[in-house]
Amino acid sequence: MNLLSLILFLCVFIILIVPIGKYLSKLIAHEKTLGERLFTTIEVPIFKLLKCKNENMGLKSYIVSFLSVNFIMFIFTYIILYIQGDSLSLAFNTAISFITNTNLQHYSGEVLNSTSSRLILINLMFTSAATGMVICMAVIRGIMGIKLGNFYEDLVKVVIRLLLPISLVVAILLVICGLPQTFDNQVIVRTLEGKYQAIALGPVAAWEAIKHLGNNGGGLFTANSAHPFENISIWSNYIEMLSMMVFPGATIIAFGIVAKNKKQGWYIFISVFILFILSFFMIYHFEKQGTPILKELGISGINMEGKEVRFGLFASTLFTNITTSFTTGSINNMHDSLTPLAGMFALGNMMLNCIFGGKGVGFINILMYMILGVFLCGLMVGRTPEFFGKKVEAKEIQIITFLILLHPLIILLPSAISLMVRYGYEGISTAGFHGITQVLYEYVSSAANNGSGFEGLKDNTSFWNIMTGIVILLGRYVNMVLMTIVGYSFYKKKVVPTTETSFRTDNIIFSLVLIFIILTIGALTFLPALALGPIAEHLSIWR
Repeated sequence: MNLLSLILFLCVFIILIVPIGKYLSKLIAHEKTLGERLFTTIEVPIFKLLKCKNENMGLKSYIVSFLSVNFIMFIFTYIILYIQGDSLSLAFNTAISFITNTNLQHYSGEVLNSTSSRLILINLMFTSAATGMVICMAVIRGIMGIKLGNFYEDLVKVVIRLLLPISLVVAILLVICGLPQTFDNQVIVRTLEGKYQAIALGPVAAWEAIKHLGNNGGGLFTANSAHPFENISIWSNYIEMLSMMVFPGATIIAFGIVAKNKKQGWYIFISVFILFILSFFMIYHFEKQGTPILKELGISGINMEGKEVRFGLFASTLFTNITTSFTTGSINNMHDSLTPLAGMFALGNMMLNCIFGGKGVGFINILMYMILGVFLCGLMVGRTPEFFGKKVEAKEIQIITFLILLHPLIILLPSAISLMVRYGYEGISTAGFHGITQVLYEYVSSAANNGSGFEGLKDNTSFWNIMTGIVILLGRYVNMVLMTIVGYSFYKKKVVPTTETSFRTDNIIFSLVLIFIILTIGALTFLPALALGPIAEHLSIWR
């Protein structure tokens, strides 16, 4: 039954990404979309308010507009959260994590009991997701030789035409499942013992819809999607998982359509889909294997610690794999309770940061590895590498090499510092190898703009709030800015005629090459750190 449900679930996923990918391709290619007249009526007043003339921007204007909008949102959010009672460091961390699509949950969900806090954060879940998609669209346009467009126009269109309509559908489905949807902050109830208790409420269905569709992940409650109000049944669980997956999957299909080569999109999809399936079965295997001490006590070896019985082992591990592969950060079980090697594969998904990845930015990382793959294959056959008819030259490879090195650097260096200084290691709740994994997971999650954590780590301190906030900023903006430059660099190049000796990227050979490059770079950069954490913990447990 588990295998059958997985097959059906994945079939629904593949069916959904085709029409959404076609729709998204029209936004990328500056074409009219379904409901053009209605959407235009809504958008025109917004453009007038923003004084947006819908003119094509240059590279510098596009990047400056992107960074300026994000900076203004950060300042505004920081002030609101601080006024609402957050400490300086927590307001800093929460504001950064929400504008960057990370939603690192150092805050206690139930404390978000003011309408203003909730409204501004749910707004950021739309704008941060839209920003990631807009930059991805800009990179794709550059590679395909399409004009860059206008950042403000793209941002408004992604929110109005893509995120809002589908979020409304998902929110209605979640309300039908039983999730609350109200502006009431709490309700007072009388318990069976005759005492009174305040139960936190809020616009849960709306929050959950954009939380997952936008690959945000921050919970309205502390327990996130393990809380029954955020995830009430197996049906809401599957809806939330599909919501995390549809846009990153659809972006790959849209790329193939814009490239006028649908086969190209599907071969890229195959590469990351294989990595996704392999990761899931490894997590499921090690969770099902359990630990030796449970077997010695005569208890079932299945690891159900930290999991909700209403989901069971299968739906919990599938959720874990999806939320770390698609870098959402939402959780329906406690990752701190995963067996060591199951936790390692969850870590690995974020370390690679391109197994579908988050909304927009995940596909940018896939393109980065594709360009590197074309370059390496070109060197091996002794000819100038070309990517979609344009030569790959030193400038692009220098930027991509820097980005590939930056990702492990902003993870491993802060991890080492945190394990050396008192303010860092005081937050570790479990001594030994597991404590190293807690620290490593926190920074991997931050750098990948994921936001989940090994919740055993006591992370709401000034040290952890500031350190992870800096890592989040570097992991988000450096990558997006430099890859936009790479895309624009391709836009300025002349198209080289395709010949019989041109290295093609729309076949199974390149799919395998892409998988090999992703895994090789991931192993070379992160395997030593994993050996100190989850691998060593596994060996010590199993003696």
